[in-house]
Amino acid sequence: MKIAIPITQGSISSHFGHCEAFAIFTIEDTKIVKEEILDPPVHEPGSHPAFLHKHGCNVVIAGGMGNRAQELMSAQDIKVIIGAPQLPLRELVEQYLRGDLQSGENRCDH
Repeated sequence: MKIAIPITQGSISSHFGHCEAFAIFTIEDTKIVKEEILDPPVHEPGSHPAFLHKHGCNVVIAGGMGNRAQELMSAQDIKVIIGAPQLPLRELVEQYLRGDLQSGENRCDH
């Protein structure tokens, strides 16, 4: 499994499509075995979901995401958690793996 988190200035981004990078966590047997930072493609409709699918991501943990991006993620069989809290990235992933990650209000305004 691979979990992606859009980041801005090293923290979870409030706006998925305008993130500076993606933190990608590779999971094996419910443990983080690899962490990498990837630069996203140029932001245009559908670019980020296709990029994450190409890199084998199954889950996205985001602060906020527009409805169209959510639909595109679903079409790529990528599960989305929206409204995740501002916590260290590794802690977000660990909470997700334990089943403790709470989603909140979508911080994206479109």
